[in-house]
Amino acid sequence: MINLSKINSVLLISGISAFPFISKAQNTQNNKPINILMILVDDLKPNLGCYGDETAISPNIDRLAQMGVRFGRAYCNQAVSVASRYNLLTGARSTTSGLYDFGTQLREVYPDGITLPQFFMQNGYHTEAIGKVFHVGHGNTDDKASWSIPHHQDKLIEYLLPESTDRQLTREEALFENTRLQFPQTQIGRLPRGTAWEAPDVVDDAYADGRVARQAIYRLRELNKNPDHPFFMAVGFVRPHLPFSAPKKYWDLYDPEILPMPEYEKDPENAPHMAIKRGGEIDQFKPIPAGQYVYDDSLTRKLIHGYYASMSYMDAQLGRVLDELERLDMLENTIIVLWGDHGWHLGDHGYWTKHTNYEQANRIPLIIVAPSTAIPGESTDQFAETVDIYPTLTELTGFGKPDTPQPIDGMSLIPVLKDPEVILKDHAYHAYPHGEYLGRAIRTERYRLVEWKNRMNPSDVVYELYDYNNDPLETRNVADQNPEAVENLKKILLTHPEAK
Repeated sequence: MINLSKINSVLLISGISAFPFISKAQNTQNNKPINILMILVDDLKPNLGCYGDETAISPNIDRLAQMGVRFGRAYCNQAVSVASRYNLLTGARSTTSGLYDFGTQLREVYPDGITLPQFFMQNGYHTEAIGKVFHVGHGNTDDKASWSIPHHQDKLIEYLLPESTDRQLTREEALFENTRLQFPQTQIGRLPRGTAWEAPDVVDDAYADGRVARQAIYRLRELNKNPDHPFFMAVGFVRPHLPFSAPKKYWDLYDPEILPMPEYEKDPENAPHMAIKRGGEIDQFKPIPAGQYVYDDSLTRKLIHGYYASMSYMDAQLGRVLDELERLDMLENTIIVLWGDHGWHLGDHGYWTKHTNYEQANRIPLIIVAPSTAIPGESTDQFAETVDIYPTLTELTGFGKPDTPQPIDGMSLIPVLKDPEVILKDHAYHAYPHGEYLGRAIRTERYRLVEWKNRMNPSDVVYELYDYNNDPLETRNVADQNPEAVENLKKILLTHPEAK
């Protein structure tokens, strides 16, 4: 077992010089343009050393946190990969765009929309994507208009061991490869399930995240040959998304007997039926018992082990990219954003994966490194949302507030980067649809209010209220017991437009 304290003792990259930002992405001190590196991680919750998780071995993300500002209360706008990535790349919430579900294409809703990378491309940047950036799969495709060169894609669902798939195409592979989608129930539903984890003794580049890091390093070297041309590079890592496929050495970092186990494995008391999660994505893997949502200790422990191992594997690949930035002397004029697309239920409530309006599915890690603007090593409890990243980056690079055909729902976080005590807003806003109901949520320092409204019958409305001062595990919906808090939070909800 590796000593985490020893790993976390070496966090800082030295030699980062401050420089002022000026308009049109130009650095006056060394005459270098300002680049942007966005690191997107699938299914990454804030179970990281820099967020206080004493189990997590995440030295490179912890190192990144020491270079910039860590947001302790950052939230996605919808806990679904395709929607959350649209939120990030358009600056519009799902409730504004109506982009909630798989199979709905961005350009069907915003044919003339300007995505975040597209904005920078129109302002002279070279833009490119490596790995998972837009959600490709489940009927969704990449957005070619966003990139200067074709998207460099790699596998999302990946196995190396023949016994993991019985040498057959699995359900999740088919979905993520946009294969056999015409009749998903009859075609994909008949495919075998792949395993939920594997741990072969292989090199890092045997899996996609290692290859993504290798490609990012190669491209950084190439782009550095033309230092006067700024770039926007989005690097998308897949792990810790299921299956937990990671080299054995990362599994060996953890003692499975001392992993943190779920503290509460029941539905919240008095929770309405549309708020409750059953099965879903987790059921597409073996040996998960279909129809069962609380697993025995050994299976629960194995899944938690796989999540941590996969996170540490991804962290090591991220570290390779940071090391190359340092070697190329690019840190001083590169903005870096680390963003998790949503959280992940890790057995809490008996739930796994995402797809709810609860805390574990919606709280995300967010770290912003912006030399001379973001104070290194600081953290903030000010609320932040995924949609805030778009206007933050355009203002950091001197282009001001973005003027786009689509609405920009976020606000610039620059005041918080300069002073972590600044208060920009007192809540975060997110949503999740379940069947005929849409749940819109307000998360304040103390409460979360969820309004579940029947989209076919708007008079059919149900509320959830959770008091995190007294119930941090969300064990009980207290909407009926605290009508005053419900009414106050409903007033905040009314400040947001009615959802599409």
